[in-house]
Amino acid sequence: MLGRTMSRIIQVVVIGNNFASPGDKKLAYETGKIIGESGALLITGGKQGVMKHSSRGAKDVGGLVLSILPDSGLEDANEYSDFVIPTGIGYARNLVNVLAGDLVVAIGGGAGTLSELAYAWQFDKLIFAFTCSGWSQQLAERKKVDDKRKKEIISIDTMDDFERQYFDWLNSMIKKGHTTIQSKIHK
Repeated sequence: MLGRTMSRIIQVVVIGNNFASPGDKKLAYETGKIIGESGALLITGGKQGVMKHSSRGAKDVGGLVLSILPDSGLEDANEYSDFVIPTGIGYARNLVNVLAGDLVVAIGGGAGTLSELAYAWQFDKLIFAFTCSGWSQQLAERKKVDDKRKKEIISIDTMDDFERQYFDWLNSMIKKGHTTIQSKIHK
């Protein structure tokens, strides 16, 4: 039904380098754990680096992971994927990733991450950007891509900062009627 408020599971997209630094991998793992523990569905591009390590973090605490692949094969996803959508559309899948999330969390990143951040900005998605490296750092410092929207990029300096900002946001989503995986299972 159009115009109806929908109660659905909260979805969080984590984006970042396929060839991530050890520090970015650690941030991704800890971020995935927090998302998994919260009961939100973690969505990634399903490949290596930040995608794999955030997925592993979520899985290690019993979370669920959806991988949206640029490839055409189900087997192309990393081993921490619960659900796999092979798009076969290459980097164009970056738009699908971003549109699937209520929140986009950027950790580091190169050109692919930059395209996802640009889509997130254009489609008015809430963006958390870690100040660790790459494009997430640059946009965390700038706070904006351009002047076409009022909502700024939220800069994340530490895991404590992420956890605080994330749970504030998550609670606001729950107040709007959305839910977590655990809440849906136990109804």
